[in-house]
Amino acid sequence: MRVGIQLPEVEREVRWPEYLELAQAAEAAGFDSIWLGDHLLYAPQFTGRGTGTGAGAGTARPERAPWEAWTLLSALAAVTQRVELGPLVACLAFHPPAVLAKMAATVDEVSGGRFVLGIGAGWNRGEFDAFGLPYDRRVSRFADAVAILAPLLAGERVTHDGAFWQTRDVVLLPPPARRVPVMVGSNGPRMLALTLPWADAWNTWYDDYGNAAEGFAALNDRISAAAREAGRDPATLRRSACAFVLLDRDAPERAVLPEAPPIEGDAAAIAGRLRELGDAGADEVILVVSPITLRAVRELGEVVARLR
Repeated sequence: MRVGIQLPEVEREVRWPEYLELAQAAEAAGFDSIWLGDHLLYAPQFTGRGTGTGAGAGTARPERAPWEAWTLLSALAAVTQRVELGPLVACLAFHPPAVLAKMAATVDEVSGGRFVLGIGAGWNRGEFDAFGLPYDRRVSRFADAVAILAPLLAGERVTHDGAFWQTRDVVLLPPPARRVPVMVGSNGPRMLALTLPWADAWNTWYDDYGNAAEGFAALNDRISAAAREAGRDPATLRRSACAFVLLDRDAPERAVLPEAPPIEGDAAAIAGRLRELGDAGADEVILVVSPITLRAVRELGEVVARLR
């Protein structure tokens, strides 16, 4: 089972030198992949739900945002040697699909063939509105986008006259060294029907399966059924699960714990829980860690080593 880790998003303000240090530490610790969330802005919100959980519960959290993911991914691709990297996941509404395919091919070139294109339709209406991006009919817009994206990444010339996106004889040049692998981040039936016939991998967030092996197994069975319905041999689809790992309950970074019980304990306990996800069908587990710090990344290297 492969093990990845998500780098900081909006837990705190992180500057480039720390991203560089975290990515290189993750590679040295034995992680197989590093991931960045693709978001533009989070509106103000309240932490806590009345009674409160963790530091700062029940207080207002100001506007917050990560750096632009694609620029960071390209930079990280140039300063790492082994780990795969990608967006978790790229919102297809943020860029014209042919431009996004060009971006993906370029980052893959910079990385030497280590890029994975995670894709989704987006969900955070606040950032759509703030940046002037249309939020309506998101799945229909996604469908129009993948009608361009998928064949273009496969090396085809694409002419497409859709309701939302149009191209005329577009092609990726210079020709990519390989077809960039695609991972879909959705459990929605319509989204799965659009992507399972051709995507290389599927990913789910920890809240969607309860952060536990039995929940993942049940969801994984549903994905296998959807793959068969789409005419796909389920065995050819890689399965990826995000897992929330809590290393310090007093850490101020993530003031509200997810509804799903976290994975916590010493290295043996955490490795055991992750191994259960592998037994339930996960080919890859991507750790979402609180706190996500240099110390945490290095400590989790022992967990990765136990899974080898």
